[in-house]
Amino acid sequence: MVRFDEVGVRPEPGDNVAIASRRLEAGTEIELGGTTVTLPHTVLEGHRFVIDPVGPGEALTSWNTPFARASRDLLPGDYVCTPTSLAAVTARGVEGLPSEPSATNEPLDPYELDESALNFGRQVTSVEQPGTFLGYPREQGAAGTRNHVVLMATSSRSSGFVTELARRFDGAAAGDGVVPVAHTEGGEDEVPNNLHFLLATLAGFTLNPNVGAVLIVDTEDDVVSGQAIKDFMVEHDYPAIKVPHAFFTRRAGFEHDLTEAGALVEPWLPIVDNQTRTEVPLADLKIALQCGGSDAFSGISANPLAGLVGAEVIKHGGTAVLAETDELIGAEPYVLKNVRDLATARRFLATIRSFKERVGWHGHTAEGNPSGGNVYRGLYNIVLKSIGAARKLPREVRLDHVIDYGEPLPGNGYIFMDSPGNDLESVAGQIGSGCNLIFFTTGNGSITNFPFVPTLKFVTTSARYERLHAEMDVDAGRYLTGTPMTDLTAETFDLTVRVASGEPSAGERAGHSQVSIWRNWKQSGPREGISISTDGRMSRQLGDLPAEDRDAPLDGLPLAGLSSDARTAARLLQVDDRLVPEAVGLILPTSLCSGQIALRLAAQAEVEKWAGDAVTRMVALPHTEGCGSSGGASEETFARIMVGYLLHPNTRMALLLEHGCEKTHNDYFRSRLVEAGKDPSRFGWASIQADGGLDAVGNKVKDWFDSFDLDKPVEQRGNLGALTVGLEARGPLTDTTAEALALIGREIVGSGGSVVLSSRGALLGHAGFRAAAFGSADEVGPTIAHGQRLAQPGWHVMRMPGTDWMETATGFGASGVQQILAHVAGGTVSAQRFVPVVEISNDPETVATYGDDLDAVATGDAADQARIGLDTIAMVASRQLVPKAVASGNVGFQITRGLLGTSM
Repeated sequence: MVRFDEVGVRPEPGDNVAIASRRLEAGTEIELGGTTVTLPHTVLEGHRFVIDPVGPGEALTSWNTPFARASRDLLPGDYVCTPTSLAAVTARGVEGLPSEPSATNEPLDPYELDESALNFGRQVTSVEQPGTFLGYPREQGAAGTRNHVVLMATSSRSSGFVTELARRFDGAAAGDGVVPVAHTEGGEDEVPNNLHFLLATLAGFTLNPNVGAVLIVDTEDDVVSGQAIKDFMVEHDYPAIKVPHAFFTRRAGFEHDLTEAGALVEPWLPIVDNQTRTEVPLADLKIALQCGGSDAFSGISANPLAGLVGAEVIKHGGTAVLAETDELIGAEPYVLKNVRDLATARRFLATIRSFKERVGWHGHTAEGNPSGGNVYRGLYNIVLKSIGAARKLPREVRLDHVIDYGEPLPGNGYIFMDSPGNDLESVAGQIGSGCNLIFFTTGNGSITNFPFVPTLKFVTTSARYERLHAEMDVDAGRYLTGTPMTDLTAETFDLTVRVASGEPSAGERAGHSQVSIWRNWKQSGPREGISISTDGRMSRQLGDLPAEDRDAPLDGLPLAGLSSDARTAARLLQVDDRLVPEAVGLILPTSLCSGQIALRLAAQAEVEKWAGDAVTRMVALPHTEGCGSSGGASEETFARIMVGYLLHPNTRMALLLEHGCEKTHNDYFRSRLVEAGKDPSRFGWASIQADGGLDAVGNKVKDWFDSFDLDKPVEQRGNLGALTVGLEARGPLTDTTAEALALIGREIVGSGGSVVLSSRGALLGHAGFRAAAFGSADEVGPTIAHGQRLAQPGWHVMRMPGTDWMETATGFGASGVQQILAHVAGGTVSAQRFVPVVEISNDPETVATYGDDLDAVATGDAADQARIGLDTIAMVASRQLVPKAVASGNVGFQITRGLLGTSM
């Protein structure tokens, strides 16, 4: 027998269900209201059980808000489970569960505003003596909590450049350090649909008070350029940039441009380093309120605590900024309990409608937001997640303003900013708006941080805090064990002031950070057969959508192309039953949140040789997917790409690293591997959250690679017929060079290999190439979906939903491509982290300008150029030549969201 208060939490008086504060096995007896209740089924920690009788069809409530409807008579002790929550728990192998759900999700009917019932209250009362912190005063406005030199890429095309440039300033005396802002956006040839949000965010980054100096880097012909940012700032009346700054356009070789850009940055370092903290008003604090890896206790402990500390900041004249639009759908009545005026209420609801419409264009609804980790930890649906998230807005605090993503803050007080629920994308918008400190609440233990704004992480339960204490800042779970919320608020407010004044946060001590801006979406309006109305339901199955739009798999059989009898020798490696150019040890993050940790572990594994001589190099593939993005078609493409790298012929050893609360966790990929007919025990599995944080998971990854006793691969003589090669052309292409590339492909195919082309690349668009490769200038269609593995060797065309180079290269690799040969004209391209990219050119201007970045110059007739290309491929495959872009650190990896993916 246990008392209710030992095992359960009622969110608010009047609620008819409680949250289990620990796992309760079937048969547990609970003393509840003077009676004994026996649990008929297992109830996991964070899941709900009935405490008052509920009839069929009646509402089940938390915070006095309906989140589900009873499917039958429910009695005290009955486990509350919906179809989605029961499926999520069953998939994790939990025993003692009911055979059928006990409830259905509350419908997301459009919220109707009763304007007469609105409460136009006053904001919380200001303190008589506003406080101060030690910050960096800025001419353009609020003081900074940090003082960084920021190297900002205007588009993904410059992300590798700013990352490498920042690396070369590691350890330099420059205030709080030199950091890159590398992101995935703006890299396509056409104007992106997210252009306004992208420009607003980048403009806001340059003016953020934590920036002591900034270099803005673009490449020639960027749609999102430095000039575009300048024009945007003038058009929208942004203040001038007052800190040391410069705009730099890449126009020459990578190393040359690094030297030129570094010379611009070098004089700023002592200027920034000599700046000192001074006493500034707490009114300069702008707090970004975020949650990630949420659980059932987020709305009980961490979110209310973050909201109350934010309210204390507001009392001192400061600002708190709530975000994540889709994670407030279903919580509209709560948010609008206390609002400044009718216009603010209407704008909030208009923002909700706009978000629903954008998601609906892509065939999704907000029901798809909660991740697998959310559901497993007790957030059954978007209503429960939203109500818990809204608790970052205390009932006594007034909503003052509603702004667009990245829009400058209009004043102090409590502000809502439009953004997706994707944590990193949402944070970027808040930083673009001017926030200089982040409160990040988490149930599972998110390790998210931002490069130049410190993050304080609030954990919902003490057990999770103890497991991840090195990465977390605040144990909000103490509220669940008896510490008064007033005490926690005072302690955390004091910590906030100390961190704003320079005390490092846990995330800063760990050195982990990343940036993701609200990713582009492909649909700009409703489409017949795809879109869902804002009040619609997920009524269609994936297979009902147009095959090309959902990037459905194809038969994977090759085209009937031409071949030749020529053979080019290469020294390859014998690994098991195959000849390969290299043997890779792969650490594959299952979502965006474990990406940077995977990168650091792979670098350490490379230096310390965790896999011994069994692999030729260690690789990690950080990306932006796996959480905070829609499911359906884009998830299928994502999963296909991930499995493609796990099963890539060059992959000898592979370990999957989950964050722990994503949609696509380790168990998800175990199932995907089984579907592909592969044994999951061949792979390693590690979890940042479940294994106990960064140090613990690092040791586990090291031990897994150390556990193997594999021989060093043996060199064997072979030829290019053992390879799968991607052929690509960027920029203008002469008829002679087009024929040369076709001749290269013909030899590879003729000797038993495969050639993969992009459906939207310049090669396939060239009639002369098609004639030389296929014997006809007729257009050809795709043989494989994006990132789909080949069924048979030969000529193949991969479907591409866009023109982004790095997404093309990433898709190539997932299909099994082992090397990419790209002809470039007018500029060069970045290398891919996993697949070597070889760059050649026949264009004299490109050779003159970018010659230092080229791996070969193609001269002579078509046969001569083909020989140069084939010999270069063979040298790289034989490990005698490292492509220039790889050697210089100009690398990337980016997964497409296709035509139907969108941030959520």
